Amino acid sequence: MHPLRILTADDLRASLTMHEAVACMRDAFAALSDGRAVVPERHGFEMPHCDGRALLMPVYIPEQEQFGVKIVSLFAGNPDRGMPYIQSLMVLADGRTGALLALMDGAYLTALRTGAASGLATDLLARPDAASVMIFGAGAQSRHQLEGVCAVREVKSACVYDTSRDRAGAFAREMSGRVRCPVSVAASPGEAANADIICTATTATSPVFPPEAVREGTHINAIGAYRPEMCEIPPRTVVRSLVVVDSRASVAAEAGDLLRAMNEEGFALSSIHAELGEIVSGIKPGRTSSAGVTLFKSVGNGAQDLVAAGRALENSVRLGLGTVVEM
Repeated sequence: MHPLRILTADDLRASLTMHEAVACMRDAFAALSDGRAVVPERHGFEMPHCDGRALLMPVYIPEQEQFGVKIVSLFAGNPDRGMPYIQSLMVLADGRTGALLALMDGAYLTALRTGAASGLATDLLARPDAASVMIFGAGAQSRHQLEGVCAVREVKSACVYDTSRDRAGAFAREMSGRVRCPVSVAASPGEAANADIICTATTATSPVFPPEAVREGTHINAIGAYRPEMCEIPPRTVVRSLVVVDSRASVAAEAGDLLRAMNEEGFALSSIHAELGEIVSGIKPGRTSSAGVTLFKSVGNGAQDLVAAGRALENSVRLGLGTVVEM
């Protein structure tokens, strides 16, 4: 029999801090870009009768001696049922024996590692003196976006814009108590013009701010548009930016922000400056001056999940967290 550890969202929250998660993302993106991570294309299928979609994300990192599969479901009608739009489970296994090691709350793991990825991108691409943040979207992911940025920069002010002012207000009240800066509600998307760092975490199908709202020296983390028909960033903004991605192959197939810029503004995939892992490894430079706009476009990948899950399991064993069952 082999022990299987079950980790809830609360267990993960206690076992992996945002600062440590950002460090994990350095390892994950370096492994992804230099080919040490085996990340097959994620598989998905639609359930039109219930407006649902499911994704399966397998990943293996030989040097970590672990592999995993994340199962994700997205059901558009769930918020009206009082249920989360996204639900997920991460299965972690031993890469030497195949023994199952852990089951984890995949939704929290995804939110944490995605926020940590934006934290890493901010650390590598934002100006060192960047101190103001604007968040688009007031969902669970947006909270981790702000925490990720605050983990790598001395943020002095933050604001949030959401199509629901009530959601934005709840976000501002909650996050003002979780980060070390005041968080306010933005009256309009145009307030992005006041931000050094912009994070977009929405399900939008059209740009969430006007292109003129992005000033010189701004850094953007765009993580919401993970399907071709979705879009958060104006095509004109994409074209003027130094574009860094999580994976060239993934964004070429899935990143609606870049695909729309290709169709409307002639953006070419060859114009992508680097993968984030190439900057981590020193193959490509990050931001080299205070001028210009930098854009990190991510659709997410299994390497992020596996490295974060492995570290969370290691810490949870040391801390005695989770529920252990015999398989």
